[in-house]
Amino acid sequence: MSEFSPSPGEDFWKSLFKEDAPEGDSTANSLKIPKYQKSAKIFAKEDISLSGADLILTSIPEHLEINTTLFFKDGQRVLKGQCIALFEGPWKSLLLIERPILNWMGHFSGIASLSWKFSEEVKHTKCKILDTRKTTPLYRGFEKKAVRDGGAFNHRFNLSDAMMLKENHLSLVDFNFKKAVDFCLEENPNKHLTVETRNYADVEMVLETSAHRIMLDNFTNDEISRAVKLIGDKKEIEASGNMKLDRVKSVADLGVDFISVGALTHSAPQADLTMLMDF
Repeated sequence: MSEFSPSPGEDFWKSLFKEDAPEGDSTANSLKIPKYQKSAKIFAKEDISLSGADLILTSIPEHLEINTTLFFKDGQRVLKGQCIALFEGPWKSLLLIERPILNWMGHFSGIASLSWKFSEEVKHTKCKILDTRKTTPLYRGFEKKAVRDGGAFNHRFNLSDAMMLKENHLSLVDFNFKKAVDFCLEENPNKHLTVETRNYADVEMVLETSAHRIMLDNFTNDEISRAVKLIGDKKEIEASGNMKLDRVKSVADLGVDFISVGALTHSAPQADLTMLMDF
């Protein structure tokens, strides 16, 4: 599968700050305080896995005249109360970057932190936690990087990356699994193919095809156990659907190779960070 690491240019960051202050910071500009240098620090208000910080080091527009020091790198664990970054520059610039940077780092660190929690639940097994394509449009690369920063793994990056026969595809061929698989592999013989199954009967039929992976979609644990015994090592096994944090350990213990979790990117809570200026 592809591993894409985005790298936004300076124009992106100018737009990000422009969004928050299209005509400047009305509050700061109202204060009759001369321009002088200050420093500000970002702290973690909870234990997190860091993501989104590496980009900030080289991406703050030069005209803001801010020097940045990072004390942690993406992918590292940061404990509550630890200082993540130091910013030094004009006080107006520090106030200008505060919310955009906290939003940015908070969002991606939230994804990384949730990915870490899921990965910790299955680390005693062979199972890997995967993300899905349930991402924010145009932010997929950043969000999938955050998943990796949290210790989980990426599923296919996009529809071109690998093939997956899902219920809507299969309905077009009356759930003739062999026919659908043969079509796909004849057209793209070098691409990985996953087939989504709804029940044990589907699993039996997919086993007779050349598909590489069987996805057990919304199976109960008892149904997963039965399917794993049938499949054995004949094909890769992925469990998906209703994969909550308090469930994934029991599913991994059944012997699946992968568990895909849409919540990593579509439901991760924002990491709790704060920026404090020196006084």
